[in-house]
Amino acid sequence: MAVKVMIADDHSMIREGLKQLLELEGDFEVIAEACDGVDCLEKLKTVVPDILLLDINMPNMNGLEVLQKMKDMKMKVKVLVLTVHNEVEYLLKAVDIGVNGYLLKDSESAELKKAILAVVNGEDYIQPSLIPVLNSKMLDRDSDSSKIESLTRRELEVLKMLSYGTYNKEIAEHLNISERTVKNHVSNIFKKIGVTDRTQAAVFAIRNNLITI
Repeated sequence: MAVKVMIADDHSMIREGLKQLLELEGDFEVIAEACDGVDCLEKLKTVVPDILLLDINMPNMNGLEVLQKMKDMKMKVKVLVLTVHNEVEYLLKAVDIGVNGYLLKDSESAELKKAILAVVNGEDYIQPSLIPVLNSKMLDRDSDSSKIESLTRRELEVLKMLSYGTYNKEIAEHLNISERTVKNHVSNIFKKIGVTDRTQAAVFAIRNNLITI
């Protein structure tokens, strides 16, 4: 039985090209197409593909937003992101949300079919060239997690406030502690997270979603 595929991409030529490529040998059947994120979610209410090929750059709602909505709505459709983006930040975000596969659009047709079948059969499939960078980023994230866990509740409060550009005197007044105590907290924070100034501390806080900007 052919694998039922849905394609979500805002370029009609790409959708048509993928459809012809996949249906050439009869192993796959494209049962639906979507031209943007909103269209994609609407069609998923009436069709149930075995796998969704999802582009990231789409109007109205991008692919990562669609992925998050699908997770929130508890849709069980397998998703393979098919994108031009080789930046690991996009991949990390997709992995965090719960994507089943991530493949670049310049991949060979054989690899695309391999990725689709892997995902449909319950495996995860990540573009091989991106795996070393992904692993490195995940290790960095694990390292950051251990640093965050080493901070006390008060140190986390101080870190968040200084990351917003708050001066020591203002932090002291807000937390009802002495300015000297704030300085001690800042010094301990710098040592624990491995930074040397307030700017680096702010970057650390933003990278780990401790504050929003």
